[in-house]
Amino acid sequence: MARYTGPVCRICRRFGEKLLLKGEKCYTRCTLEKRNAPPGEHMARRRRRPSERGLQLIEKQKARFMYGVQERQLRRYFAQAERSPGVTGESLLRILEMRLDSIVHRLGFAPSRPAARQLILHGHLSLNGHKHDIPSTVLKPGDTVAFRPETRDAEVYRRAEASIQGRYLPPWLSLDAPNLSGRVLAAPSRGDIDVRIDEKSIVEYYSR
Repeated sequence: MARYTGPVCRICRRFGEKLLLKGEKCYTRCTLEKRNAPPGEHMARRRRRPSERGLQLIEKQKARFMYGVQERQLRRYFAQAERSPGVTGESLLRILEMRLDSIVHRLGFAPSRPAARQLILHGHLSLNGHKHDIPSTVLKPGDTVAFRPETRDAEVYRRAEASIQGRYLPPWLSLDAPNLSGRVLAAPSRGDIDVRIDEKSIVEYYSR
């Protein structure tokens, strides 16, 4: 399945909640607050309550769009989570949070995960001192992410400097603000992952 490249505000309207796919605009000029009906000609019709399987599908799709992963990737992450010790659903969310694009967003280097993905693909960042342009890389405790010296004069660097000011930083990450460098201190617990996703429903969806 190809990656979705259409208007992301339609996705939030489809699920009826903010998925924070456009960064600052989601807090200041959110389309969902103006038009909270689902997109399409059928928006005025009364929606039927989804079945149990439908609710599981909704949670799975929310995770896909929120973290910007494709179906094959999510299935692979789920298989990896099943093999991991602990609760499968929490392990799945932990893997998604430890992706490079998600960590770049959490550090404040980019206003959203799609923006973080673009930043990485354009080669502006380094991982453990080496240029890295693969957003799906799953990091581990001790890994360091930083802007490359070649990007110090770029506009993206100045925007990142401004965006990290006063930004909340999860306790499992550390930030060296003067050098725009971040470090993974530990794997996040479920309490550290502030996403409105019912991971148990995702586990049930893939376990059938």
